[in-house]
Amino acid sequence: MTKRDSLEIQDISGLTDADWAEINMLRRAYESGGTKALSKALDRLAKDAIRHVRIMGAFFPDMVREAIKDQMAETGMTEDELAELIRKLESSA
Repeated sequence: MTKRDSLEIQDISGLTDADWAEINMLRRAYESGGTKALSKALDRLAKDAIRHVRIMGAFFPDMVREAIKDQMAETGMTEDELAELIRKLESSA
């Protein structure tokens, strides 16, 4: 990523206000300190796995979607099993 590049969001669906605050912090880190500062900010973000996936999915939706599918395949979980798990979790909440 060069200095003239910006962090462009590709998919805003599912982003919360807190996610937008984090995205703005990532952008400021990159603008003020380049890739080194961005990398440090991303390392900090990675400590919150759910927010990390949502934000990375906003920047790189296809890449994140494929990584999740690949991980599911490695564990042997199908999309139908995932949908069933989500239904169970939603009904218990």
